[in-house]
Amino acid sequence: MYPALVFTSLMCVLFQFDPIQAWVVWDHNAIANGQWWRIVTGNFSHTNLSHLAMNLAGLWVICFVFQPSRIRLLVYLFIISLFTGTGLLATDIQSYVGLSGTLHGLFGVFALTEALTGRRSSWLLVVGLVAKVAWEQFVGPSTTTGALINARVAIEAHLIGALGGFLLAWIKVKRRI
Repeated sequence: MYPALVFTSLMCVLFQFDPIQAWVVWDHNAIANGQWWRIVTGNFSHTNLSHLAMNLAGLWVICFVFQPSRIRLLVYLFIISLFTGTGLLATDIQSYVGLSGTLHGLFGVFALTEALTGRRSSWLLVVGLVAKVAWEQFVGPSTTTGALINARVAIEAHLIGALGGFLLAWIKVKRRI
């Protein structure tokens, strides 16, 4: 798992630098004009170093808690980033960066998989994620976090990512993959 975490972290750092960042940001118009890679790559770029540090800390904590294999982590990162980036096309968002939508999905897939396979305490994690996302949808994004990352928190990405993670967990458990 650690080589995958280091690889992902280095990729996120690399995506902070121009001109690379200009080519990886999730941009609705650029995607509509055929730059499809941005659907995934936008999840791995960030607004500033605070945003990057918060998201990478979240990724490392999630992996420490759930201990996924290297392959499972990389596959889930890709699938959930693809799901989140595609789902954002149905919103009003024109530009997006950040791993938080994917992190919500990762947390969701790992917690719900554990819950569905018999670890009853993991239902608390699932309920916590649902409550957090629901709170954001009803109350709105955190202004404190927005000030720290110098952008509006994309709560749409959190919702889409969590839904993607829950869907992936359900498929995984039903198909035993």
